[in-house]
Amino acid sequence: MGLFKDFVSQTRKPEGFLGKMMLSGMNSGHAKMADWGFTHLPAITPTKAVDLGCGGGRNAGELLKKYPQAHVTAIDYSDLSVEKARDYNRDMIAAGRCTVQQGDVSNLKLPAGAFDLATAFETVYFWPGLEKCFAQVAKVLKPGGYFMICNESDGTDATSLKYEKIIDGMKNHTAEAIEAALKAAGFSEVVSDHHPSKPWITVLARK
Repeated sequence: MGLFKDFVSQTRKPEGFLGKMMLSGMNSGHAKMADWGFTHLPAITPTKAVDLGCGGGRNAGELLKKYPQAHVTAIDYSDLSVEKARDYNRDMIAAGRCTVQQGDVSNLKLPAGAFDLATAFETVYFWPGLEKCFAQVAKVLKPGGYFMICNESDGTDATSLKYEKIIDGMKNHTAEAIEAALKAAGFSEVVSDHHPSKPWITVLARK
């Protein structure tokens, strides 16, 4: 259990050799869920988007493809994730369309009211207080901007609840809990969707 716990705990903040192993599978392992999440985005044409908790950088790359006119900023708490995401998106970084940087969602060092869209895939489990962190996201969004959260866990599935007991600092949130925290943080028009056959959820909110 010791090595297994050490490995799965890398989902929180990848570090060292085990962190590199985790990140190597993160982009492909979450791709189907992320792509399902992307289908929930409204018909918008953002000029600036931010992917929070970017992990290996794949979803930031998909945002760059989906919105060819946009600049995408990718943020992660883990220096190792930042390194991986920079490597994954190196061409877009060189082209001036992408920035990847270390950051903390509980205290975002980003300009206020700068972004049209924020996304968070498989990451809010580890955010230190949803309402506090969601308020930080609201701060950096423009009025009318969107924030989309996509999770593999609906907060009730047995597998995810098992990992919650193993991984320190992990909390599986229900869609209802996420919606309530978003509204408390100042978001409106909050809607959620549950995958018909999997415990995946997507929550979309507008500032």
